[in-house]
Amino acid sequence: MRSPDSALLRHLSESSARYRDPVARVDWSQLDAGSGWLPDTALSLHGLGAFGALQPAARQRLSQYEFINVMHCGLWLEGIFLQRMSRRLRPGLQRAEHEYLLHELREEAGHSLMFLRATESSGLALPGGSWRAPRVASAVGRFAPAGGSVFWLAMLIGEDVSDQFNRYVRGQADGVNPAVRQICTLHVVDEARHIAAARRNLEIALSGAGMMSRLLLSAAARLLLWQMARAFYYPPASFYELAGLPPGTHWRRAALRNPARRKFVAERLAPTVRALESYGLDIGR
Repeated sequence: MRSPDSALLRHLSESSARYRDPVARVDWSQLDAGSGWLPDTALSLHGLGAFGALQPAARQRLSQYEFINVMHCGLWLEGIFLQRMSRRLRPGLQRAEHEYLLHELREEAGHSLMFLRATESSGLALPGGSWRAPRVASAVGRFAPAGGSVFWLAMLIGEDVSDQFNRYVRGQADGVNPAVRQICTLHVVDEARHIAAARRNLEIALSGAGMMSRLLLSAAARLLLWQMARAFYYPPASFYELAGLPPGTHWRRAALRNPARRKFVAERLAPTVRALESYGLDIGR
């Protein structure tokens, strides 16, 4: 594998130099269970007649648990990244890569601490085992050779899918809790650097890849994108019940069939699909 782009890594490290702990930058007093956290348009049931019939309090609670689902996806992905990237730190590592990895590890750890604090500050119940990572995507992230094309493909998809949602939420004028907006904004600022590094690493890993390799990577990309979108945009059935909407299996099936939600997800995934297609990968519909 070719060496990472040293000039890019030095530039990204310089941008990360003035680090501030995100946990200390969020006004946690604003993250209360008495307000909605996300705009209705960002919720999985939006567009359904049954959603329109829900009381405002039920919509608020649903928005809170749907954002908790988003944060659990973040904890899962960043946990994988922290484990895998920390193993790359070794004597003799290229100076620019070593410095950048330390910056990124610090930022990813800060995001995870921010998500844990948000979950705790919410005061919302979340029994153990309520959230589970998608199996295939989790296995790929944990066991694909670090630095290889499949690994960077998984990292780029994971980071870009969450980034597009965060950008949507922080761009909405109404219905977003101020602390949630702060969390999304802090995440977007750091992830812009992480995504740039992941894209460059994927480009390097793909350099010289033949037709068969790209066909296999295209299949992997479709599977990873589908699993990530399903976990990110469609909370577990138990989350609907925690939000006061039993039975959860009914509401999750309704969300999965919801045309408005499918359209919303497709719009959020479109930039990621275009980026992957620019590398010669066939993502399909």
